[in-house]
Amino acid sequence: MLMCSQAFAEKRVALVVGNSAYQHVPKLPNPKNDAGDMAAKLRDLGFVVVVGNDLDLAGVRRTIRDFVDKLDGADMALFYYAGHGLQVNGENYIAPVDAKLLSYIDLEFEAVPIDLILSAMERTTRVNLVFLDACRDNPLAVNLARSMGTRSASVGRGLARVGSGIGSLIAFATQPGNIALDGVGRNSPFTAALLRHLGKPGRDITRELIDVRLDVLKETNGRQVPWDNSSLTAEVVLRLPEKLEPATAAETGIKDNAAELTFWDTIKASTDRDVFDAYLHQYPNGVFVLLAEAKIRIIERTATEQANAKAEATANATAQQPAQATSQPTVEQQLVAIAPLSTDATTTPDVKEPDRDLVRSIQKELNRVGCRAGSEDGLWGAGSRRALDQFAKRSKVELASLEPSGNVLHRLRTQKARICPLVCVKTQRERDGRCVEIEAPVRSMPQNAITPPTDTRKKTFENCPADAQVAARQTFSRGTGRGRTVRTATHSCGRGFICRRAARGIPWDCNWS
Repeated sequence: MLMCSQAFAEKRVALVVGNSAYQHVPKLPNPKNDAGDMAAKLRDLGFVVVVGNDLDLAGVRRTIRDFVDKLDGADMALFYYAGHGLQVNGENYIAPVDAKLLSYIDLEFEAVPIDLILSAMERTTRVNLVFLDACRDNPLAVNLARSMGTRSASVGRGLARVGSGIGSLIAFATQPGNIALDGVGRNSPFTAALLRHLGKPGRDITRELIDVRLDVLKETNGRQVPWDNSSLTAEVVLRLPEKLEPATAAETGIKDNAAELTFWDTIKASTDRDVFDAYLHQYPNGVFVLLAEAKIRIIERTATEQANAKAEATANATAQQPAQATSQPTVEQQLVAIAPLSTDATTTPDVKEPDRDLVRSIQKELNRVGCRAGSEDGLWGAGSRRALDQFAKRSKVELASLEPSGNVLHRLRTQKARICPLVCVKTQRERDGRCVEIEAPVRSMPQNAITPPTDTRKKTFENCPADAQVAARQTFSRGTGRGRTVRTATHSCGRGFICRRAARGIPWDCNWS
């Protein structure tokens, strides 16, 4: 409760942008509603919110500047965007409402890179949350691909995967390279699920995003799968737990001690180490912690000695030598030496399955220190064991086994910094401590690329003038370019051209695109 109170008292700043009223492509029905509802939700959670709706290029840049100015002294930053977005060469862009994107050059002057916002957040705040509902089917990307011809392979569907710095979480409406649905109600499926689940009392945000994913899968019949990248180093709780009835410290201490004593009396005569691991997980600072750890060591040592003795006896029998009786103390005898006697002690049945909350916590800690345990699903499998083995080798910690236990969780939590090296897949490379996608050669055609129309690819431009200057005179009326220094157009023969001049009054210099 104390930790949650401190987190809630921190300064929180959010940027919310929703673009619906696009001027050159069909309007989107939901983003403006999504942004308004999300802004209200975040204010209720204690955020100072900077809101922008239906922003042109100048408005997007001005709103981002206002947001960055407010980040000074903030502990948590959040960015939410709903509207059209696109990826080119693995980089993601926001499309303002006045964007046309008729040529590749327009991308630099009419769209805003999302990395511009992420970099500003990561430089200033220690906890950064990003939600991108911008993976819709985008006609602007089709326009850009059509203008680029054979180079259109670099324009991909949806948004590209984004690497995140330490302390950041980036959530997409759907998996990288796919498109999300607008939905039929007031909000898109992704934003509607966020509004339902964000800010549940005492709930970690990673658990909330699992609930969001399940809702979207159900609503879209499995066609849309929300995706996220996370490098958070601690739990992030957006709303305090609900207040409980006040109780005196004495009453709380008596209840806790009574429960712990009952638990201990139940397991102290057991010879199964799993029940003592369960005790350490339940009472990491309990009265019997040292005794439980000692019993675990005795159980492990005795099991090893018995296995060695059995192997030796088998070897002696094979050699037809008289078996030598050994006086080996039993596990029960060793436990009695350190455990108080109890007339009502009972043995707890063997624990078959590890506690899923314990497993999930261990998986989360393994991912935090860089030892990739995969999905934090509470299921202990081969991937989790490999991650734990890697942690043990690099931290030089001796583990009795590669199974989950409270002792393992305790040792992981004492490791504050990353210990396992960053390993990137074949399609990524390391840059500034994170994995980023390798830019594919322009000539390659990714599977999810937008293919330009067939008629565009087959054009030979046989009827075009030899000189782009002639094409410009045939296309532009005299006096229509006043005050402009760059003009682009497509000749009636189907070939595009661009004209530039240093200043007004200087002749145009035109070249084929």
